[in-house]
Amino acid sequence: MKYVLLFAGVLFIGRIRAQTTLVPVTFERIDTTMKIGKYGYKVDCRNRDIKSNSLSIRPLGFESPANETMNMPVRGRVSAAMVDDLNSDGLADLILFIYTDSAAIHGTVYVLVSQDSKTIVPAGLPDPALDGKINTGYKGHDVFKLLEGTLLQRFPIFKPGDRDDAPTGGTRTVQYALSKGESGGYKFNILRYYDTH
Repeated sequence: MKYVLLFAGVLFIGRIRAQTTLVPVTFERIDTTMKIGKYGYKVDCRNRDIKSNSLSIRPLGFESPANETMNMPVRGRVSAAMVDDLNSDGLADLILFIYTDSAAIHGTVYVLVSQDSKTIVPAGLPDPALDGKINTGYKGHDVFKLLEGTLLQRFPIFKPGDRDDAPTGGTRTVQYALSKGESGGYKFNILRYYDTH
């Protein structure tokens, strides 16, 4: 019984430490095909060099000219690729989670949005450090998820005097929705945000 309680205590302490320290992100090669119905994307990214990373995207099921393979350089590494219907048109949109530094501290999101079966438009997440609503205590360490056609961004809140690896202000969650911009493109708008401690 003593060993069981000791083991349970070690697990509990491990969980506390895991919640108060930042977990590093690892980058592996991405070579995947994802679809919604007949529409989707084949994504290939070796994730070798953060300064000159090569990304290949082949749209699947789309008509010309949207069906051409795109090869592009990426400053950073792609941590994950997913598909969802962010603009509610019934077609697959490609969502890429990208970290722009080797330590995976500063993340961003790049999206290829399908306007119809012949057009794909890029959109990017605005820098939270430049948004006065959410930038208080922001120092990166972004984590991204999709939730029912919206994007969630979570990051720790740093208080003045916090070490760079030990934030004490809790966590901020920001929910974004994709909407059409004035120029015909797409942009992310904040739906809501909240802090938890």
